[in-house]
Amino acid sequence: MSNELVTIPIAPEGFKSGFIGIIGRPNVGKSTLMNKLVGQKIAITSPVAQTTRNRLRGILTTSEAQIIFVDTPGIHKPHHELGKILVQNAQAAINTVDLILFVVDSSMPAGGGDKFIVQLLQNTSLPVIVGLNKIDLPTDDSQLIDDSYAKLIEATNWQTIKFSATTSQGIEQLQQLLIENLPTGPYYYPPDLVTDQPERFIMAELIREQILLLTRQEVPHSVAITIERMEETPKITKVYAAINVERDSQKGIIIGKKGSMLKEIGIQARRQIQKLIAGDVYLELFVKVEPKWRQSRFHLAEFGYRVEE
Repeated sequence: MSNELVTIPIAPEGFKSGFIGIIGRPNVGKSTLMNKLVGQKIAITSPVAQTTRNRLRGILTTSEAQIIFVDTPGIHKPHHELGKILVQNAQAAINTVDLILFVVDSSMPAGGGDKFIVQLLQNTSLPVIVGLNKIDLPTDDSQLIDDSYAKLIEATNWQTIKFSATTSQGIEQLQQLLIENLPTGPYYYPPDLVTDQPERFIMAELIREQILLLTRQEVPHSVAITIERMEETPKITKVYAAINVERDSQKGIIIGKKGSMLKEIGIQARRQIQKLIAGDVYLELFVKVEPKWRQSRFHLAEFGYRVEE
């Protein structure tokens, strides 16, 4: 990344800006949506629930507004210490934004998880927009689904909008609706910035994404990535990363037969990291076993998972 001094311009009259919390159950498409709105991949996505772990900010700047999206972990019933931290962080995000975008999966009726989030949000004085995502997916009874969400929020004055984060259908209208509901304000970040997360964080997330995609259910969420070392030269960036798992059996799955899985994870992750830094990358991965790290406050902090105030 360039070390040049960046300046933040003075916002013109009527310029809108603010923070938007993207809230929802696991796997409703929050990260896919943020990537689509920002126009660049900064949040990892996978078919496995609970992919997002850290509160990640994506920044979209247009001629009329600067929107800072706060992508949060899916709100769910926690089963371990990591889960508790994730849910606490998602709830904390509700209190630090200007507007909430509550994303639901419109290919299925409203469920208990959605109801729980509505109860969480009913105490907020913030404006809430309900985004019905996945309108590109076929449904058995779209009217029944629409009615279930209408009933879910009938006691509120929340606005609703339908879109598909995958196909971009309705995304422009969603962006406009979000801008309309933001207050006038300054530029918080330089206009060309798309995230406030350091490169190392995103590199680690891109490696974790490939593990989730390539191993699927075999190695669920027992994986944490640490970038142990980085060496940058004008020609190449060398990245040395540790894949931390909880059991020897998971280590075996990630390494694969004669190292085949680890090699494939490395190839795919390196491609993604090269896109991120727009340059050549040498990536070296090794696997470490840290028993029950998700239950350990020490290891959670070491791997970057802290309760956010």
